[in-house]
Amino acid sequence: MPDDHGDVTIEDLLRELAPQVLGTLVRRGTDFDAAEDALQEALLSAAVQWPVEGLPRSPHAWLVTVAARRLADQWRRDTARRRRETSAAALVPPDQLIAPPADEPPCDDDALSLLFLCCHPALTPESQVALTLRAVGGLTTAQIASAFLVPEATMTRRISRAKRHIAEAGATFAPISEHERDNRLDTVLRVLYLIFNEGYTTATGASLHRAELTGEAIRLTRQVHRLLPDDGEVAGLLTLMLLTDARSPARTAPDSSLVPLAEQDRRRWKSHQIQEGVALITRTLPRSLIGPYQLQAAIAAVHAEAARARDTDWPQILALYELLERIAPNPVVTLNHAVALAMVRGPHAGLELLRTLDTDDHLAGHHRLSAVRAHLLEMAGHHASARTCYRTAARQTTSLPERHYLDARAARLDGA
Repeated sequence: MPDDHGDVTIEDLLRELAPQVLGTLVRRGTDFDAAEDALQEALLSAAVQWPVEGLPRSPHAWLVTVAARRLADQWRRDTARRRRETSAAALVPPDQLIAPPADEPPCDDDALSLLFLCCHPALTPESQVALTLRAVGGLTTAQIASAFLVPEATMTRRISRAKRHIAEAGATFAPISEHERDNRLDTVLRVLYLIFNEGYTTATGASLHRAELTGEAIRLTRQVHRLLPDDGEVAGLLTLMLLTDARSPARTAPDSSLVPLAEQDRRRWKSHQIQEGVALITRTLPRSLIGPYQLQAAIAAVHAEAARARDTDWPQILALYELLERIAPNPVVTLNHAVALAMVRGPHAGLELLRTLDTDDHLAGHHRLSAVRAHLLEMAGHHASARTCYRTAARQTTSLPERHYLDARAARLDGA
């Protein structure tokens, strides 16, 4: 099956082309839902035909043409049913009105415009994430529902509402201006970050990690980086994802229990991702204004470059967290800052900083605050208090792997 796509599988190729094709159809004036239905039929046809017949010369054009024909067939059926054919429409075959030339190249700008449309400010963050995964990520509604542990019908309604809200807001599909891109880029990056985080540490259920979400977040962020290669924050987010995901093979034990960073076998980390991520952040930092994603990526790079946990350059990490808290303060940054402070200046310094979060609406009652406090109390030798905090954190979390880990930590302190 000779082609110009190297060792990329047909499944990977279809996943990459899907948002480009959907963007092309929507750009040409097709209704979002109708375009998505036609695309799914075209993808199904490709999945059946390409393994047998080989890749077409232009897979993108093939998919657009097949989807356009589906739309044309539907157009004919609808027109006949409503008996509204006009003489002008009868003179021009519908597929000529919709289909692009057979050699039209893939348009990455279409995929980028589609991503920005899915992150329209009229949508809630939950809807932005769901619609991005459906329209740009190519995941089925069932896959998205499974990833977020909600019924498929619930996710179907969420995605349908998102499309309706975009239409009601008067949003149109078109290449975005530089001004619009700059205004909405932060939202796009935040949505991709949310998708990655939900995949990397799933908030609810028996699985710690959902690779379909982290994989999509990395793929989509790569795409944005390819189109905006000089944007430091895009490069920073991609680096952060690569370096964080590199730890995935070592994060769980054979029984699926959680293994904390300090106890992970770093030989199991994905070295190729670490090399790529470190090289990327090394190129990016000196050339652009420093933003929060770049700083988090730099912190991840310091962790990644330590061959053993005890070799970690905690003073450098502490300095980076202090800078991060100055330019982008938030409770989670303070939580991580407290850990770095404890590693450099002792656990009591970290515990003092944690007290500033006790009245924070976002973290008060959250298991991560209790878990970090338990860890620092254990470092300080206050085992009874640490055991109580571990058990509190275990009750607060809805993640089974995290709950088992926290219960185990508490049990280890019994009688200590």
